[in-house]
Amino acid sequence: MSSRRSQESVQESDTAFEYDPEAAKTGESDVQTRDGLLLDRNSTQDPTLSVVMPTLNEEEGVAECIERAKTAISELGVPAEIILSDSSTDRTPEIGREMGAIIVTPDEPGYGYAYRYAFERARGEYIVIGDADTTYDFERIPELLDRLEETGADMVMGSRLEGEIKSGAMPPLHQYIGNPLLTKFLNAFYGAGVSDAHSGFRIIRQSSLDALDLKSDGMEFASEMIMEAGAKDMVIKEVPITYHEREGEATLESFKDGWRHVRFMLVNAPGYLFSAPGAVLSGIGLLVMALVSIGESISGITPGVHSMIAGSLLTIVGYQIGTLGVFAAITSDPIQKPEDPITERVIGSLSLEHGATTGLAIFAAGALYAGVLLVDWISGGFGTVEFTIGSLLASTAIIIGLQTVFSSFYLSALTEL
Repeated sequence: MSSRRSQESVQESDTAFEYDPEAAKTGESDVQTRDGLLLDRNSTQDPTLSVVMPTLNEEEGVAECIERAKTAISELGVPAEIILSDSSTDRTPEIGREMGAIIVTPDEPGYGYAYRYAFERARGEYIVIGDADTTYDFERIPELLDRLEETGADMVMGSRLEGEIKSGAMPPLHQYIGNPLLTKFLNAFYGAGVSDAHSGFRIIRQSSLDALDLKSDGMEFASEMIMEAGAKDMVIKEVPITYHEREGEATLESFKDGWRHVRFMLVNAPGYLFSAPGAVLSGIGLLVMALVSIGESISGITPGVHSMIAGSLLTIVGYQIGTLGVFAAITSDPIQKPEDPITERVIGSLSLEHGATTGLAIFAAGALYAGVLLVDWISGGFGTVEFTIGSLLASTAIIIGLQTVFSSFYLSALTEL
């Protein structure tokens, strides 16, 4: 099904398109009347391609997007459907219907929900997604499909950051900071290996889409799709594209939506949010406590009791954070489960008996030394007791031991719910 547009067609894609309602009504603008490839909701023929656009008051740009999608369908020569998942209060659905698109109306709000609602009704072997605001050129669909078939990938994305971003199409904050930074986070946490994780122009096989457990209702849906694909080791490829200035009013809120993406990525990767920081803090804390205990000098400086206090705090805090990683992995069913050996071992061999026994042993070691100090204090007539490194070790062991015991009971309760 390989196809390439001519240079003339490429040049034509940069020209403005004006919606003519009379042409739409008479069919002069409709691919369906030219080659019979655009299928409606009642067609018994299965489409090869489903083009899905979420729309919310996009009457200024939706006609151009549909027309460009029709051109791509005609070039490919395959039966297809165009689905608008629409929640508009303007003429968007009327324009779409007049141009041969299938209109579905989600029963809940949200960008992600609009996509998920349409996916349940899409019948194509390949699903193309993109915003209906003219920022993406749907005439590039054949190139995405070619790349998908040539590489055998599960998904192909249009990369704006590897292609061209027209002047005024993307705020500098998004272009040079927001999108590159969020993409680096997503690649590091989920191994997606993409250059533009938040490009909304994508093609995915229906079989691959069915394997993704998509749940997001909001703007973080764009991240979730890549996160799920990366966590499931799906193959994602890219094609450089041109990103155009949008028609109509922008609905994206930079900081609010950016934070939602970051939060979603972190919450669904407890290994990076909890387990890794916890292990680092505890490791540093234990190292400091060990150096103080043996009196080891570092660059001529011998750490003392104050370093011991800092080491104790780091150890306790790190242990607490690491425990939260175990809780999160068990209760939240994250996209990217922790893969560090400690968390995996705890989850894999989780039992109340093992945890409680370990906690009691740690507590007993600390309590034994604390008992000796207590006896000394009583025998000394309840006078002042010297603050020692040993007492700090004992208190640290008591705290971690008690936390381990009660955390084991809590985890046992969670697993039985």
